[in-house]
Amino acid sequence: MSSDMSYTTEEIAKLLKISKLTVYDLIKKGELVSYRVGKQMRVDAADLEAYKQRTRAASTTDRPAVINEPLRSLSSAPMNGNRPIVITGHDIGLDILAKHMEKNIPGIRPLRSFVGSLDSLISMYRGESDIVSTHLLDGDTGEYNLPYIRTLLVGSSYLVVNLLFRNAGLYVKQGNPFGLKQWSDLSQPGLRFVNREKGSGARVLLDEQLRLHGIKPERLVGYDNEQINHLAVASKVASDEADVGVGIEKTASLVKQIEFIPLIRERYDLVMLKNANNHYWIQSLLQILQSDVFKQEFQSISGYDLSRTGEILFES
Repeated sequence: MSSDMSYTTEEIAKLLKISKLTVYDLIKKGELVSYRVGKQMRVDAADLEAYKQRTRAASTTDRPAVINEPLRSLSSAPMNGNRPIVITGHDIGLDILAKHMEKNIPGIRPLRSFVGSLDSLISMYRGESDIVSTHLLDGDTGEYNLPYIRTLLVGSSYLVVNLLFRNAGLYVKQGNPFGLKQWSDLSQPGLRFVNREKGSGARVLLDEQLRLHGIKPERLVGYDNEQINHLAVASKVASDEADVGVGIEKTASLVKQIEFIPLIRERYDLVMLKNANNHYWIQSLLQILQSDVFKQEFQSISGYDLSRTGEILFES
């Protein structure tokens, strides 16, 4: 293995015979050193070999060995006696949820995977995640999430529970120089756009609005300029690399030199498969979501509506 070689996350997953989500989790925890080239994460051959050596050395200790197993098998592979529960999505509310789960539900270890809404549902269909978050708008019905869930999880038994509501809309520069007020204004000539990646809820929201308003994506300068989260989109607008992008209100409060134009109230839900292995922690999770302690921690964050947090919206 040449020390000059480097690998993508897909190549690492194939070499180690694990899922991409597991690779991202290793990177997030600092166990696998990586760096970004454009939009792509890469791992040097030397760092991969160092990781493998550490894993071999740890095989005689009590360090969990499941890091070399496919993510879809984690439900049956305990880590230090605790079952991993993979939670997908980007919102900070999911980090708060994971913390409360770890504290209040014995026998589990929450793991965070930063995957967009559509890809999250696909990962659940593949058996690679346990709790997925989603905010996907069906433009024809105005309904959030359920049309996509019913399509992707056909044949499965699942539970859909509300986590929160939040405002989504446009990030613009201070003073809103283009006077943007509605989705149709995105057809203005001269606008420089910054987009989210395919599979994210924000990307689906934009594409649905473009379709409904008869705006062809190729007319948006910068439609292919993709960023991996709301903060990155807002930062591009703040640094004058773009004039407008789609995101949520909470992130706008974190970035200077931009304004937020609210255009839609989106429903952010959690989806869990119903089976014998999940029953015990799903009931505990519902209790956490409905508890005053959990909601009080959320109330310190601006831009969230918790009026239906913990409410079961659909059960198949």
